[in-house]
Amino acid sequence: MVQALERNCDRHFAHEAISWERFKAIQQGFENVSNLRLIYCEGVLEIVGIGKAHEMYTSLLSSLLSAYFEILGIEFFPSGAYSQIIPNVTEFQSDLSYCFGEDKDVPDLCIEVVITSGSPSKLRKYQLRGVPEVWFWEDGAIAVYSLQSSLQSNLQNREYIRVNQSQVLPSLDLALLCRCLLMSSPLASLREFRNGINQ
Repeated sequence: MVQALERNCDRHFAHEAISWERFKAIQQGFENVSNLRLIYCEGVLEIVGIGKAHEMYTSLLSSLLSAYFEILGIEFFPSGAYSQIIPNVTEFQSDLSYCFGEDKDVPDLCIEVVITSGSPSKLRKYQLRGVPEVWFWEDGAIAVYSLQSSLQSNLQNREYIRVNQSQVLPSLDLALLCRCLLMSSPLASLREFRNGINQ
């Protein structure tokens, strides 16, 4: 199975009814396998192949956002694809994650670049961690989900709602960002994005 996954980047496999202990054992078995990501959430294990297209879009998106933060003077703390863990419940890595203003245990924004089919735990894992905003870049568009405020403090009772504009970066032109991500030249993309911000 490992060799098949190595040959087929950008593939997605999901398995249910997996215990935390079983997940950790499987994770250890995959620790020397490149271009794979293991996601665990409440008994569901996903194994996702990471291909060149995924890495290209992730890198370009990171560059564009860094330019935006620099131009607007937004203090940001990128943490990339570090493991976010709630023992016995969930462990996963976003493609990009950011804190704004100051570094925090829970990122203000997590971003996934989706090349393969969607994940069963698409938003649930973020809900469990209490991440305020999640983006999914898929099919040339960004879907923004904001964690809905609730009178109850229990994160289990808060849900994500899809919104048209980022709540953590309200001045960001998402249409411009998506247009630049789809340009054939990364250099032209960065120049176009900077020009759009400056205007």
